[in-house]
Order: sequence, then C-alpha cells, then structure tokens
Amino acid sequence: MNRFEYVRPATIAEAVAAAGAPGAAYLGAGTNLVDLMKLGVLRPQRLVDVRRIAGLDRIEALADGGMRIGAAVRNADLAQDADFAGRFPAVAEALLAGASAQIRNAATVGGNLMQRTRCAYFHDLASACNKRAPGSGCAARGGETRQHAVLGWSAHCIATHPSDFCVPLAALDAVVEIAGSGGMREAPLAEFHCLPGDQPARESMLAPGELIVALRLPAAAAGFAAHARYLKLRERTSFAFAVVSAAAALRLADGRVTEARIALGGVAARPWRARAAEALLAGAAADDAAFRRAADAALTEARPSGDNAAKIELARRIVRRALLLAASGTPARRPALPASPFAAPEDGDAAHV
Repeated sequence: MNRFEYVRPATIAEAVAAAGAPGAAYLGAGTNLVDLMKLGVLRPQRLVDVRRIAGLDRIEALADGGMRIGAAVRNADLAQDADFAGRFPAVAEALLAGASAQIRNAATVGGNLMQRTRCAYFHDLASACNKRAPGSGCAARGGETRQHAVLGWSAHCIATHPSDFCVPLAALDAVVEIAGSGGMREAPLAEFHCLPGDQPARESMLAPGELIVALRLPAAAAGFAAHARYLKLRERTSFAFAVVSAAAALRLADGRVTEARIALGGVAARPWRARAAEALLAGAAADDAAFRRAADAALTEARPSGDNAAKIELARRIVRRALLLAASGTPARRPALPASPFAAPEDGDAAHV
C-alpha cells in the first residue's frame, strides 16, 4: 500500500499552501485520480481534499451575460441547470455524452479539465511512457494506435486528452480561473492543456500548487445558442471515450455564416480549435459544400501517429456532420442520446429542421 497524507483545507489559500509541497495532489471527486492510484500509476504523498471549500460549487450568471462555474460543480448538476443549458447547449450536450450517469453525478468540472489521458500504455506500468516516467520512451509508438493523436503529437507522446466537456469550452473561448501562491490568474481554455513536444509529462499550464477555482464562459458565447451542437463518435454509445468528436457553433444571417466556432476532441493532447476552418466559413453559405471545405481545413495538419490514418477521415466527417446539425438549429428538446450520431432527428425535436 502507498501511504499518503490527507489534508482537508477550509479555504483556497490553505489549499494552495498545502498543495505546494512536493508529491501533493488535489482531490475532488477522485473519479480519475483514485483509479490511477489503485493502478499504481500515480503515487501522491499528500492528498489535498478541496471538496469542502466554500464557493467552489456555485453556478453564477454574470451581469454581462456570461456565466461562472465553480470548479467543484458536479457535471450532472451543470448539464441539468436550465439557465446554463439554455445559454450554452453544446456544452450541456457534451457533459451528458461523457462517462456514465453515476460518474457524472460525482465528477466535477475542475476535475474534468485535469483528467489524465486514457492511453493504455500510460495505464500499464510494464509499458514505457514519457508521461508517467519522463525519458523512458513511448510504447504507444508502433503499438495499438486507434485511439491516439493525429494532430499536435510528437515523437515523445501520441496520447490524446479524453474530455468531452473541454471541446465546446475551447470553441466558445472559455477562461480558466487559477489560484496560486502569487494570487489569481486566468488562462484561455483552448491553450490550457499543453501539447507534448519534448516534455509530455507537463500536461497543463498549472504550476505546482496552483488550483483551478472556476471556469468562465463569456457573454458572446451565448450568442451561438440557436445553432450549436456537440457530436461524438465512440465505440459504444454508453460510457466510452470519443474516437473523434466535434463542437460546432454558428451565427447565421440570410442563409450565410457570419461567425463560426469549431473544436475537435479525441485527436490531440488538447481540445483542438480549428481556427482555419472557422475563418473559411466566415461569410460562406451555410451549406454542405462549405461545411465539407471547412472540415478539410480543420484536418489539413493532421497526420497519422501509427496505424490510425482512418481517424483523420472520421474527424473530417464528424466536423461536417456537427456543422450540418448546428446549421439545422439547436434542438428545442435535448436528444435522447446526447451527442450521438445515431440519435434520430425526432429525438431532438429540432427547432429549425
């Protein structure tokens, strides 16, 4: 058994001080951390339990029209919050597409950002992994790569970030609020997770001891509510991580796109913002031909990291379909199978189909 110290601070300042010690890790719901501790992948010397800190579990509508979500808000509570889901329907859809109902009832939004890759080689102590043991190599290279990256990968790591929630957050310019020993700072969600480069063990912008305290969605993001969808392709509809996924949000006028937001999941070590595809759609007709061109642009830089070239084509198709669904209009009612490409059109009672 790995022995560790357990600390339960009452304030953010106490938490940051406690987590600054070497070998410390924050504990929220533990839906990912505890599993990795059981496997021996992670062996923290101190757990800093942040579940009892006041104010981290609030969903707040801001005066400017944006929303602020505390890091300890549970995924299920956020997805079912009517005000939040009405303003940011693609984010709610992504939340409901993640994990199982039991896990969503426990998992927190801050923990979702910080979850570790589901790469099988990272989880296997017998396999070389530069994330787990820097400098040991990457056993995934030349291994089973169906779930691995096609964008932003390096010779040192080809793992992907597994979050559904983060994909529409990246598309909608969400901001992460971070507390540290030097005070508060902010980071764009789209840049919060690090690409592997030659240091794959560094997965986020967080410095040692820093704590995510909230996420903030800007008021402008709510302007996409009428035409926003999240679509996820997975090996089974219940409780599986994305092979590829896409968030698409549009502003339309007279049948043309005035502004587009696109992000992909399951393709890189971070949610991948497709800015070239967004620029291509500005002013274009909201039709299948334009969406096909945008999907091609979103994957221009993609390259296989192993035997996973098919994933590039799957990603193109999921982007196109997400754009088509977004253009048709956000459903008036949530689909029975959120984010699933197999949901029948009538399941969502689409308002603009």
